[in-house]
Amino acid sequence: MEAAFPLVLFAGIAAIVAVLVLGYLGKQRRRQRFALIARQLGLSYAPEDPFGLLGWPFVLFTRGDGQGIENVVWGEWQGVSLHAFDFWFYDETTDANGHRSRSYTRFDCAVANIDAACPSMTLDRENLLTRIADALALKDIQFESDEFNRAFNVKSSDPAFANAFVDARMMTWLLSADRGYAFEVVGNRMLVAGPRVDPLSLVPLLGTLKAFRDQVPRVVFSLYPESG
Repeated sequence: MEAAFPLVLFAGIAAIVAVLVLGYLGKQRRRQRFALIARQLGLSYAPEDPFGLLGWPFVLFTRGDGQGIENVVWGEWQGVSLHAFDFWFYDETTDANGHRSRSYTRFDCAVANIDAACPSMTLDRENLLTRIADALALKDIQFESDEFNRAFNVKSSDPAFANAFVDARMMTWLLSADRGYAFEVVGNRMLVAGPRVDPLSLVPLLGTLKAFRDQVPRVVFSLYPESG
């Protein structure tokens, strides 16, 4: 039994090292593929966040007990100046023995500017979590379309802005958009967030961001003009 203990210990250490090496190689491979897609699309790339994107006031960036951004690409794509990146947050829990663990949630995000000064607004697909939040009096904004109300949970610090932004044309587009995406607007920026994908499959996310931006009603720019 005593002779077996060093073997068990060695096997445990070897397994930990293998996990660390595979994690490192996976991270390096993802960076290489982000750099490749950036070159293909005529964008710039940095493995870390050179812009302080976490300081941008999106609700998504406040979720969890800790957050991070990496693999940032930026530049002009199809006439839109944008940033795209990996975003993650973790929730930390402690068990009965005092052992801490972290559960990570990961997204790919894209952000573009718009020429308006928008109150904060989030547009998420309805799910169990949004329905629970509504039951706790965190009600979402209702629109004339019952189909849209069943499909989307919209919250804003300014309901009048939400009604101006989400017109019939925008509702139709949102209902046709990929169910995996969530949307957010604040200030002069808009964000699309979706599940993490292979970097070489980043174009659908960028295309969704551009299409979302293209759907913004003209009245938003007149009612909520960008100062300066």
